[in-house]
Amino acid sequence: MLDYSDIKRLAARIGFDLCGMAPCRHLAEGEARFREWIARGYQSSLEYLERNTEKRFDPGKLVDGARTAVVCAVGYKNAVSDGYPDGHRTKVASYACAEDYHAVMRRMLRQLFEAVREASPEVRGRAFVDTAPLTEKLLAVEAGLGWIGRQSLLVTPQFGSFVVLGELILTEEADRYDAPFAGSRCGSCRACVESCPTGAVMPGRGIDTARCISCHTVERRPDTGIGLDGWIFGCDACQSCCPWNRRAPQHRNRAFDPLFDPRKMDAAAWQAMDEKQFGELCGRTPLTRSGLERIRGNIEVPCDESGNREDSGEKSR
Repeated sequence: MLDYSDIKRLAARIGFDLCGMAPCRHLAEGEARFREWIARGYQSSLEYLERNTEKRFDPGKLVDGARTAVVCAVGYKNAVSDGYPDGHRTKVASYACAEDYHAVMRRMLRQLFEAVREASPEVRGRAFVDTAPLTEKLLAVEAGLGWIGRQSLLVTPQFGSFVVLGELILTEEADRYDAPFAGSRCGSCRACVESCPTGAVMPGRGIDTARCISCHTVERRPDTGIGLDGWIFGCDACQSCCPWNRRAPQHRNRAFDPLFDPRKMDAAAWQAMDEKQFGELCGRTPLTRSGLERIRGNIEVPCDESGNREDSGEKSR
């Protein structure tokens, strides 16, 4: 049997800011809401979301004999997270200014898994960092870490939504579990809805990815073009405005220190950069997912009042 207190202690020692534990079960209500969201076409160009839905909401279909989900989070808030000066046209989401969190969290989860196995050699399991069909935000709610905000992100009382998540799905039961987080603490606040430049935040705590700036700058672009409001990679518009994020502390884990400051870079700096310079500056960050050419193409695509591209000469790819 897994020792709840020991796992919490190990997670804190490794550098996780939050750690919660939940029994693995089929999250049927979440699956039903997700299937309805897919049926309405809100996944747009993200076709991969249509696959493996039955696995996404049942950890036992990803790890045979799954009994316990250990959900870990690290706060990444930095100086960029609170927003950019008015008129800045080359904005980068704050998480993307540091080393790619997938690599950081995988290293940390491997350390935690090895430590857990030292105490419980019989345990088997897998680590996940947004790389498999697993509903990590709902698992985080199950593990007591926070609630799903109107902008569809996990919001934690301690660190707001500026957190990245990773999970261990283990085959042993724990001696105790955290209670699921009850309710929402958004209240009547609609700051994230009102701050989205393209109206992508919908009722029901969902996102229309066809209108999501982050999707257009990072993922495969939907067919319908939108204005990017100065964002060249990702978007923090629905987060920087959140009262919970305003009061959240700066990141504590040095692995999430920014590697560059996009506030000090304008369009000319990005346009003058060659591939070698891009690699030296951003090679360890998530920006490599898009690459320099695509980032350049995102510069100076303004947003009109309806959220559409004013520059009709650029066709979404």
